[in-house]
Amino acid sequence: MKDITYCASSFLMYRDVINKNKSFNDKPIFISPPQKKLINKIRNSEQLEQFLKNKIQSLTSDGKTALALSGGVDSAILAKYMPEGSTAYTFKCIVPNKVVADESVQASIYAKMYNLKHKIIEISWEDMERYSTALMLNKNAPIHSIEVQIYKAALEAKNDGFTRIIFGEPADILFGGLDKLLSKDWTIGDFINRYCYVLPYKVLKDYVMELDPIINHCLPNGYIDVHNFLMESVHESDVIEYENPCSLAGLQFIGIYDEIELATTLDITRIRNGDPKYLITELFKKYYPNLSPPQKLPFPRAVNEWLKDWEGPKRKEFWPRCTDSMTGDQRWMVYILEKFLNLNESGDI
Repeated sequence: MKDITYCASSFLMYRDVINKNKSFNDKPIFISPPQKKLINKIRNSEQLEQFLKNKIQSLTSDGKTALALSGGVDSAILAKYMPEGSTAYTFKCIVPNKVVADESVQASIYAKMYNLKHKIIEISWEDMERYSTALMLNKNAPIHSIEVQIYKAALEAKNDGFTRIIFGEPADILFGGLDKLLSKDWTIGDFINRYCYVLPYKVLKDYVMELDPIINHCLPNGYIDVHNFLMESVHESDVIEYENPCSLAGLQFIGIYDEIELATTLDITRIRNGDPKYLITELFKKYYPNLSPPQKLPFPRAVNEWLKDWEGPKRKEFWPRCTDSMTGDQRWMVYILEKFLNLNESGDI
């Protein structure tokens, strides 16, 4: 059902249209294609190691699988299992005359240690403008800024002869990598303010507050069950942000951790004591004994620099100057929403 106000509001809050029966137009929004997955329950890092080793051995047997290699621990341990000579792609955002976060140096350490062919995919603002329209047409919705990076890498991998690419997703959601969200017990109001990307009433003149995903995970004691919220309400949209660009490029997305479930309860106390993703970290320390586990960094996107001079949206649906005090990530949400609404209004979708 067409409901632009709902869809715009939901996107701003969750980077996703929560109610899949609603859309910006008469066409459905992209969803993950159904897949038969054998879920493997693991209790410890030894079982995780065995699963990853066997899975990657199977995926790479035909020589058609590449690895997306970041500077973080999730993909670092995957590099261990890739056959020597395999290709690994790392994203690097480029801003003229400006030094921005760069994971390629750290990733190169992993690639060198396990004799992988390392290719750097440079991402510019021109790429964001060039590829975002096609990605939105494929998704029938606004996109996360990371989808452009993934798409450009997928195109490169496709051109290099690969048919699938492995990402370390969704390790953060499954293993407790979003430690700041798990750092305390959140009341419902505090969690809404902490989690939602952009509160729609700050941006849109007409809006709705889609609170069901959060309310549905409020425990009787008044606190939010954050891990279950992430698993049940965020996991699917996280995967779609990879599925959409990979499918458009004609490449199979492999979220290697998506076939795993914890057979034990996530140890929240351990995470709050400074040991997030403890099962993955145990393997990292085993494979890289001379390296300290790197601090978690967001997926590379130089939106703070790219959008610092953007004056904000001009469409009548938006409040004037609504982005003045926003972060780069928030500005992107509004920027790409306006771009999608223009595309939607043009009838090109």
